[in-house]
Amino acid sequence: MDTPDYTSTLPAKRRHKSLSQGVVESISNNIKSGALKPGDKLPTESAIMALYDVSRTVVREAISHLQAAGLVQTRHGIGTFILEPSQASNGMLREAIVTVRDVLDILELRISLETEAAWLAAARRTEDQALALGKALEDILSNKTEENASVNADVRFHLLIAQSTGNRYFVDILSNLGTTIIPRARLKSAMLALDGSSNASNNYLERVNREHEDIYLAILRKDQEAARAAMRTHLSNSRERLRQAQQRIEATPE
Repeated sequence: MDTPDYTSTLPAKRRHKSLSQGVVESISNNIKSGALKPGDKLPTESAIMALYDVSRTVVREAISHLQAAGLVQTRHGIGTFILEPSQASNGMLREAIVTVRDVLDILELRISLETEAAWLAAARRTEDQALALGKALEDILSNKTEENASVNADVRFHLLIAQSTGNRYFVDILSNLGTTIIPRARLKSAMLALDGSSNASNNYLERVNREHEDIYLAILRKDQEAARAAMRTHLSNSRERLRQAQQRIEATPE
């Protein structure tokens, strides 16, 4: 089988963020056009780096975006494969998450799962993974007013932590959940802040961003206990913010 032209839709912009987005768009378009079919294996990281003339960090960031979108699945030690459309749009866990109550329950699962993932990531992460995690954090912090971009960066941040464990099952579960793992993907930040004012919304985002920074810094310095505690604090706070927001919604007259 001929190798698809992955570079056909690569933008000319050379900024890091644009490079990553260009790789994502190109591979996504090849999937939509049928050049890449379900079950096909993507080239190795090194091959993709050569095809696009980008760094390994850019490639890993692009793969994380594709995983978050449910388009590919990485089987560690084997490779990254294109998912069936039904898998991409209707993951077993993802399709069951409909209500805010469902998201609250998923957050309970994530508290158990991701606190240990953070602990493992702090011990096992590579320098490249730490760099990619820092870039994801930078994107979270720089997209305060762009909800979709911020949510996508948030998903990527958590997926990168899962990948840093070296355990494929952490990645598989979070990839299956997609953007449903991020509470603000379901409710507006202002509502989560329990106040309609812009100051309250900004305060909410600052708290969330600070929680992400605490997780990142603990993993960066390979402090396992601090990483575990920071992740537990973040997810527990997320659950409480969402629970309070839901109570407010239910108490608001229509």
